Amino acid sequence: MSTAKLVSASDLEKLRAIDSCTVSNAIERLNVRMRNEGFVSNAVQCRFPDQAPLVAYAATARIRTSSPPMTHRCYYDRPDWWTYVASLPTPTVMVLEDADREPGAAAFVGEIHAAIAMSLKCIGVVTNGAVRDLPEVQKMGFQMFSGRVSVSHSYAHITDFGEPVEIGGMRVASGDLIHGDQHGVLTVPMEVAGGIPEEAGRLRAEERELLSFCRSPKFSLPELLERIRANGRAECDMPWRPR
Repeated sequence: MSTAKLVSASDLEKLRAIDSCTVSNAIERLNVRMRNEGFVSNAVQCRFPDQAPLVAYAATARIRTSSPPMTHRCYYDRPDWWTYVASLPTPTVMVLEDADREPGAAAFVGEIHAAIAMSLKCIGVVTNGAVRDLPEVQKMGFQMFSGRVSVSHSYAHITDFGEPVEIGGMRVASGDLIHGDQHGVLTVPMEVAGGIPEEAGRLRAEERELLSFCRSPKFSLPELLERIRANGRAECDMPWRPR
């Protein structure tokens, strides 16, 4: 991935201070993609919802757990995988598509895998598969988004890595910017990442004003509708226009 596409450290910190719902709203307001794209739909659960939002670059792979791998001894015995993870801009997040017919039968990431990942500045995992060792991993500060939790890693192994993957309708390429918290996971388009904090600030101000009005004795339905029109909340009718 070209370093020209990287988001500044300052903007990454600003994105970490924003919840994923507000990031999603800001992306919608900036009108850079279809509204039914770019987020995980009903395929993962945030295992540690009290952690701050995760913002990191995607290290992509496909995994399987139902049958033994043709090579390598165990699920973390992949020097080529770790070399790839270490080659990416940091921080990274593993984005693992479980390609088994029934995803999540066993866990690829647990305490050992998370510890190795963190030593390479990888701060979390997003997978439609399973994870395990939750108490130990939580203490590390490593974040997990997964479809299931499993007691075993069975034959968990990587089938390929560095290629685009898809989890719950969210398509992710190697190096894509990921944002996730207790609400879910989405990709952040690089071309607008730097503008999201400012847009989020405007959105929050509008929301505070509207909430205050709804709770005030001066509330009326006609004025509510007028305020909605004035601050652009009818924008869902706007057609998407690719930039």
